[in-house]
Amino acid sequence: MWNAVCQQISEVLHQPFEIAKKSELPGQDYERRFKISNGTTKFLVKVARIEALERFECEAKNRTLLIRDSDFLVADSIVIGTTMEFSYHVLEWVTTEAQQDNWFDCGVLLAKMHQRDEQKMYGLEEDNYLHTQVQPNRWHKKWDTFFAEERIGWQLQLLAEQGISIVDIKLCVDTIRELLPHHVTPALLHGDFWRGNIGFHNNKPVLFKPACYYGDREVDIATSELYGKLPEAFFAGYDSIYPLHHGYETRKKIYQLYPLLHQANRYAGNYLMQAKQAINAILEDAGK
Repeated sequence: MWNAVCQQISEVLHQPFEIAKKSELPGQDYERRFKISNGTTKFLVKVARIEALERFECEAKNRTLLIRDSDFLVADSIVIGTTMEFSYHVLEWVTTEAQQDNWFDCGVLLAKMHQRDEQKMYGLEEDNYLHTQVQPNRWHKKWDTFFAEERIGWQLQLLAEQGISIVDIKLCVDTIRELLPHHVTPALLHGDFWRGNIGFHNNKPVLFKPACYYGDREVDIATSELYGKLPEAFFAGYDSIYPLHHGYETRKKIYQLYPLLHQANRYAGNYLMQAKQAINAILEDAGK
């Protein structure tokens, strides 16, 4: 595999590339990650089973969206390829430092990205992935329909296919549709915006692992508060450019349900209980 990787990198660089140093990095359960170098130039290489090829291709397209429509630092996708058994994705190496942070500017950059009003519908031109799970992005004219069906309904159906029922799907989807506004300004979303996918290079905010689509900007903000709220400086930066609208705290419960259901589908256990509690709170808010 590594000969194929080097050959493709060489073609992109227009000069020979040979690995002088290779080290494996902490990874996910669904892919391995390596840092490779020829002594001067470094790359990140993600390796997974061959069926991950489509996921890698979607990630590269999402990175291109963020590079085009935001001022975040996002690693370029260098090459994507396959061998008989594996697929791989070679990315620009971006060093991040734990002691560096500039959360105010991170909030400013996200707000500016969300302000770019170029899309009139909700979704994306193709489905993509949240981690290894397909994320449907069929275009919709109404935001409430998109989120209720393509996000919450989809996750509940995946659970049902595993024989897991935590709520009547139609009741939940109809309630979500009732509680959300029909029309909000479609914003380009990172799609999985939490601390684990944010870093800093020379104090410039960096984004990792996009799962982009066009939707309510509050989705990114709600996700940022789910797995350990980001520092207050982030929210101060965001609000200095694009303050949140009234009613966000109510909608936050709905938007946080999606990643909870996603985790419930992946890991079950405590995430199922959290998702069930979140659904009960939403139904209670709706008087159901």
